[in-house]
Amino acid sequence: MPTEPVPRRFRFIVFDWDGTLVDSTAIIASSLRMACRDIGEPVPDDATARYVIGLGLADVLRHIAPGLPRERQRDLSERYRFHYLSRDPEIPLFAGVREMLDELEAAGRLLAIATGKTRAGLERALAQQGVAERFVATRCADESPPKPHPGMLLHLMEQVGVEPAATLMVGDTTHDLELARNAGVAALAVSYGAHESAGFAPFGPLATLHSPRELRQWLCANA
Repeated sequence: MPTEPVPRRFRFIVFDWDGTLVDSTAIIASSLRMACRDIGEPVPDDATARYVIGLGLADVLRHIAPGLPRERQRDLSERYRFHYLSRDPEIPLFAGVREMLDELEAAGRLLAIATGKTRAGLERALAQQGVAERFVATRCADESPPKPHPGMLLHLMEQVGVEPAATLMVGDTTHDLELARNAGVAALAVSYGAHESAGFAPFGPLATLHSPRELRQWLCANA
């Protein structure tokens, strides 16, 4: 539900990738759980696996395998990568996202991505979905301090030359919303990705949207 009565217009819209533009959260969570199983670690529940989506590797390991010795962290990462890449071709854009990006670009909005993926992973995903040209800038977890540190957004705003007041961050996790707050920009939350919407309110998003269709409508009307 909206938390601001007056709509705001934004020149620069920064999207999270997984769970916001692409329907990948179930595959990511399942891959994390199977990786823990493969190396004999306790398997986290689905909510825990979903919570870490978008975080940096150190934070992921701290949450899903807190007792894992440093020398075995690579094993977990490799098993996760094995399971995830085996299903990567299945991951689609959410319905209507391609059209939404086209509409925003046609309206003169500058679009970007701030993601917990690696650069290699994002480049592969953008090529697979055929939307790379829609984004004027992107920033990945292996190029900046991980979410919710403000570095990703600060870098993107500096690169594009846009002020915080003209910037909107769109994401499906509290990590995205905290990133926006730390960077001094407005945020928009979506509840159809990794995190339940009950945790969004403390971060003050302009609105919480419950489907890609609602997101498209809100951005068309207000962004």
